[in-house]
Amino acid sequence: MSERIEQRVELGERSYPIWIGGGLLSEPGILDAFIGAADVFVVTNDVVGPLYLHALTGILGTRRIDHVELPDGEAHKTMATLESILDRLIAGRFARDAVLITLGGGVVGDIGGFAAATYQRGIRFIQLPTTLLAQVDSAVGGKTAVNHPGGKNLIGAFHQPSAVLVDTDTLATLPDRELSAGLAEVVKYGLIVDAEFFGWLEAHAADLLARDPAALQYAIAQSCRFKARLVAEDEREQGRRALLNLGHTYGHAIERCAGYGQWLHGEAVAAGICMAAAFSARLGTLKPQDVERIRKLTAALGLPTTPPPVGAEEFLAAMSIDKKVAGGRIRLVLLRAIGAAELTADFPQDDMLALLTEQLQQ
Repeated sequence: MSERIEQRVELGERSYPIWIGGGLLSEPGILDAFIGAADVFVVTNDVVGPLYLHALTGILGTRRIDHVELPDGEAHKTMATLESILDRLIAGRFARDAVLITLGGGVVGDIGGFAAATYQRGIRFIQLPTTLLAQVDSAVGGKTAVNHPGGKNLIGAFHQPSAVLVDTDTLATLPDRELSAGLAEVVKYGLIVDAEFFGWLEAHAADLLARDPAALQYAIAQSCRFKARLVAEDEREQGRRALLNLGHTYGHAIERCAGYGQWLHGEAVAAGICMAAAFSARLGTLKPQDVERIRKLTAALGLPTTPPPVGAEEFLAAMSIDKKVAGGRIRLVLLRAIGAAELTADFPQDDMLALLTEQLQQ
């Protein structure tokens, strides 16, 4: 069991801890302060449930516990799946003092959190992320949602968890492809707020892929520290928190055009980050050598650096559905340097179309 690291999301009365360490799922009573004597409903999936549900129920004591196992994958992050969770909560007569726990990756956290946000106008929930992507990003900050055929995460709510428990031992069962996908979100933090951390990632890429426990714990803790700071500054994403969307407008378009589930979210974000870097260089705000550093690290982490072959007009149409569109203009997070980013809609549309034509033909 590794030493536990604690980060906090400071939101006044709604502040909550993020605990990071190995073996946390084997600590009886670790969640008692956030659950009390309440009934517990666990949302997991049919991959994670068989691996970790028994351990979770073992630390919850004698409370009434029910659970639902969802099908695995982004394709099931739908209103129909949300309705199935709510049906179980209603059938089980869970009251407003119940606590919902999400046990799984980003899809489970997003849809389970949205169920908690909407059931009886909102019940408490705890995030227990088991994928690297969820541990460093989606489990922190209170964004909950489901997808719609028209776009990703278009239906959702802000609903902060009561606590986030990151047991790094769960990464031992994570497939290599999903580990790499999670590292895309880690790279994002170095690019938007901390050039020194980006340099650390360049030096430790092999350690991260080899699942070195100390390297992974450090990367997770740093990512959560950056995320917590931005959420505390801008909970509803009206300002600086939007920088966390670096690569995501491109990435969401990749997921939509390729078909949900064909690309992992982190893979799409990785290619999207490289596209954002290339566009930043085209506009003259980022040095070409920095674009190369970004592509080199992305590739070293086993991630794609280019999008799938799609028509530029189709891709642009998919980008225009993104939640970050305002006043009919696409807003993008672009880079001024490694460690410095900005959100802007002030760029020539012709340059955007030229970049897409170039990138999508590679």
